[in-house]
Amino acid sequence: MTPAARAGYLIATALALVWGLPLSRGAVRREGGLIVLTGLPRWAFGRGGTTVGAVYLTRNLDSPAVLRHEAVHRLQWQRYGLTMPLRYALAGRDPRRNRFEVEAGLEDGGYGA
Repeated sequence: MTPAARAGYLIATALALVWGLPLSRGAVRREGGLIVLTGLPRWAFGRGGTTVGAVYLTRNLDSPAVLRHEAVHRLQWQRYGLTMPLRYALAGRDPRRNRFEVEAGLEDGGYGA
């Protein structure tokens, strides 16, 4: 991990915690390197859940398969730091064509194979 990517990853993680912790009404736990915040309102994250840095924000989608998928997104944040949101957006909204979703595993992410 480059120093810039590491700094971006840590900043993103801190911002996600500042955003998610006050909104979380469910379990807060660690799963490997992922910090899982559940019970958030639906407007507080994208799709069924969103990983920002090391933090996974969701209402209730936290099955083992989904967490495997989100753990890959955490690694992507480590690799790309604060450029991750732009890279993800440029990859497109269709998960079957978005290289970040494909790398994380479409089946585990609930997108089908």
